[in-house]
Amino acid sequence: MSMTSNRPLILAVDDEASNLQLLRQILQDHYRLLFAKDGARALELANKEKPDLILLDVMMPGMNGYEVCAALKANPLTAPIPVIFVTALSDTADELEGFEAGAVDYITKPVSPPVVRARVRTHLSLVRMEELKASRLAIVQRLGLAAEYKDNETGLHVIRMSHFAQILGLAAGMTEQEADDLLHAAPMHDVGKIGIPDRILQKAGPLDPEEWKVMQSHATIGAEIIGEHGDGMLQLAHQIALTHHEKYDGSGYPNGLAGEAIPLTGRIVAIADVFDALTSIRPYKRAWSEEEAVDYLVQQKGKHFDPALVDLFVAQLPAIRTVRVRWAEAPAEAPAALAA
Repeated sequence: MSMTSNRPLILAVDDEASNLQLLRQILQDHYRLLFAKDGARALELANKEKPDLILLDVMMPGMNGYEVCAALKANPLTAPIPVIFVTALSDTADELEGFEAGAVDYITKPVSPPVVRARVRTHLSLVRMEELKASRLAIVQRLGLAAEYKDNETGLHVIRMSHFAQILGLAAGMTEQEADDLLHAAPMHDVGKIGIPDRILQKAGPLDPEEWKVMQSHATIGAEIIGEHGDGMLQLAHQIALTHHEKYDGSGYPNGLAGEAIPLTGRIVAIADVFDALTSIRPYKRAWSEEEAVDYLVQQKGKHFDPALVDLFVAQLPAIRTVRVRWAEAPAEAPAALAA
């Protein structure tokens, strides 16, 4: 594979050949380029080639740029592609119409080569950041899934409980960014189960005191696997792995923390994790109804769970139900011994 084939692909759309030629001269040394002289061809190329960015003229015969942009954003295959309008229209009203159509930026003609290169570079960097963010979340979820496989659970559990945690975090006053970091970190809460022997993790009966001591060590093992980080999502994941089995009354593990000495993220994930576990079928149990699970949370206010967070969780049940429907398990038989 050549180095040039790894370069970002840009689609330039303009009905004037001279404008396309200018964009070619400005961008050809650093990007792969596609060109279209009308809206219909632009939509065809965008759908087929999936460019990384589109430079779009507004005043064109047939479909104008606003209409092309709206069509791009209406198509799930092309909606994520950033669109920069390149146009002689420079009034504030024109720019507003462009942004309302879905554009991310506006470059006025006659174009300045340094400005074009800078705007293109900036928006491609943002695309790359979003791709890295999505990849990071996928890797984190898969790492969480590795632990769930050992524990006879499913990858949908870590997805559901992480969304529950995000919803509860927002209700508890977290910013959008903080709750988003929680969404990304929560799937790693039980990663320490990777270090627990199968004979204990998958034991059908109750654990003896020595086995229970080993089982409890998954919290510290998880924190060790994730490691210490100065800040960011991985530090949050470390904190959650270590504290999500602490209990509000101080009877949890591994450190017997109580009340608000337990980090907010650990208190949130404790509720999200238990609620999903209760309402899910496992080889050893039936799925509890939502009412039964909520009753349990309420009964455990001030004991296992932060009372204020339980109240907030119950208030968010409509959003919780939406997550449960979206990430529902495939239909399965209840365990025969527990179905009655």
